[in-house]
Amino acid sequence: MAPPLMRRMACWLYEGVLLFAVMFISGYLFGTLSQTRNAMDNRHALQAFVLVILGIYFGWFWSKGQTLAMKTWDIRIVDRAGRPITQGRALLRYALCWVWLLPPLMAVAPFSLSVGEISVITLGWIAVWALLSRFQPEQQFWHDVWAGTQLVSSAPPSKKAKTP
Repeated sequence: MAPPLMRRMACWLYEGVLLFAVMFISGYLFGTLSQTRNAMDNRHALQAFVLVILGIYFGWFWSKGQTLAMKTWDIRIVDRAGRPITQGRALLRYALCWVWLLPPLMAVAPFSLSVGEISVITLGWIAVWALLSRFQPEQQFWHDVWAGTQLVSSAPPSKKAKTP
């Protein structure tokens, strides 16, 4: 059974905080290597670079079972049989995870909306997507179902009582 939705969303939010550092270092590395002086120069190459870096980050950690945020919230990712996932399956899940952000961003792209309006639409979609897991029999997110993965609770290792 999947961990409670609130715990998974807290993990998701914490993952975003940690990804800030990954994105910052990736952007700095890209800017240094490409000698980019203006943030708008090479922005499509930077986006592609960050997309690849994030794919490597998630592919590596998910194939090991957990990211740092998942360790903090005692969540583990496994395949349908309960085994660790392969890097290929992790990359498939990474591609499918973009359903959290791409649909609302593609929907607002043709319009000249303010940042606030885009934020409301995106956050609304995230809430809807998260709540849709309640309609899945095992309470998993739909991208996990499609990728053949599942999030499970991982009990922290028990500490043995010290005997004097």
